[in-house]
Amino acid sequence: MRAWVVERPGPVAGGPLRWTEIPEPVPGPGEVRLTVEACGVCRTDLHLAEGDLAPRRPRTVPGHEVVGRVDAVGPGCERLSVGDRVGVAWLRGTCGACRWCRTGRENLCPRARFTGWDADGGFAGATLVDERFAYRLPETLPATAAAPLLCSGIVGYRALRRATLPPGGRLGIYGFGASAHLVAQVAVRQGATVHVLTRSERARELALALGAASAGPADAVPPEPLDAAILFAPVGHLVPTALRALDRGGVLVIAGIHLSDVPPLVYERELFYEKEVRSVTANTRADGEEFLRIAARMDLRPTVLARPLAEAAATLADLAADAYEGAAVLVP
Repeated sequence: MRAWVVERPGPVAGGPLRWTEIPEPVPGPGEVRLTVEACGVCRTDLHLAEGDLAPRRPRTVPGHEVVGRVDAVGPGCERLSVGDRVGVAWLRGTCGACRWCRTGRENLCPRARFTGWDADGGFAGATLVDERFAYRLPETLPATAAAPLLCSGIVGYRALRRATLPPGGRLGIYGFGASAHLVAQVAVRQGATVHVLTRSERARELALALGAASAGPADAVPPEPLDAAILFAPVGHLVPTALRALDRGGVLVIAGIHLSDVPPLVYERELFYEKEVRSVTANTRADGEEFLRIAARMDLRPTVLARPLAEAAATLADLAADAYEGAAVLVP
């Protein structure tokens, strides 16, 4: 089957992805195979292609926001059947036995495995998933709308939860890509006042259209002190900027898997008055199920740019250049 593989990690302008033929995957015990209907394009895919995220295996197929239909099941499958419509997300396996798994924190499992990093993902015609880590999806939700929910949505939702925003609180969002534009919608509908700070003028326009109270440049001072902030841009020098924007007791959440180096912090100016910095590591399956229920109840629909699978390399280049708003989704 045709698929994209990370041939040689490096700058996206140098063409790290290769469009090639690979064997069609065969499901093993407990696995199902999906015919891919759509696969979202995430900044983590860009980090993998460019080598910011060190590859864990050669010629990996990226893509971890996969919507598909089960077309084959492996031995021992009990939960899913041929014809079921499901989603595949970033977290694809855990040990189930460590102290993190036993206490509901499987996202911290030292032996966790991830789609499009430890195993081939959805930039292909078909992919495999352990049936225990697949999400059932309603037939009424278009594949292009469902795909960004599976990582951008789920991980963004975990970031929003870790921000511990008080009811009616003031939330700052730094960077406004696929994940941020979903989180902003959830926060607004939950009664928060949202201030967006991002370098893209078109992204600022989208933020205002989605209900943000203000939208300005990434290094601007928001119009009021923030109760919480989420940093989606993988830019370490925005950490002190966001911390200075927090009110007393505020929380800054760093939502990405990769971040450039953070400059030195001045304690009195950026950390005093019980300000906190928290990171986000993947998500649990419980996060995913909870977010998908919320997304269905809110009828959450991402802003989507759909492109053919054959244009995955160009789509990653456009992502690096902030050439579109919302989420890009590859379709067969």
